[in-house]
Amino acid sequence: MIEPEISTIKPEPADKSKIWKIWKVAIILGLVTAAEFYVALQFPESWKSFKIFLFIGMTFVKAGYIVAEFMHLAHEQKSLMWTILIPTVFVVWLLGALFIQADAIYQAIYF
Repeated sequence: MIEPEISTIKPEPADKSKIWKIWKVAIILGLVTAAEFYVALQFPESWKSFKIFLFIGMTFVKAGYIVAEFMHLAHEQKSLMWTILIPTVFVVWLLGALFIQADAIYQAIYF
């Protein structure tokens, strides 16, 4: 009877650059989240429209960074990146225009 050969598993050494990249992403997203909490808790309520503007901006920054790093869009060819980003910008613009129009219609009907 032939005994099966037992192979040994040799772990590869940790890739320091990949580990640092993960920490860098976590630190950047953590800093933006901390800034959001600071804006939410420390800015006065009288700055409501400014706070909303900042939240939307920081949300776009976080979303863009997540898409760039976790979905690897930053590492793709520029043509693919623009093919995804240009329609996204138009959809965001459309949503903004629809919200503005909806508010105008609401104001015209109920006030």
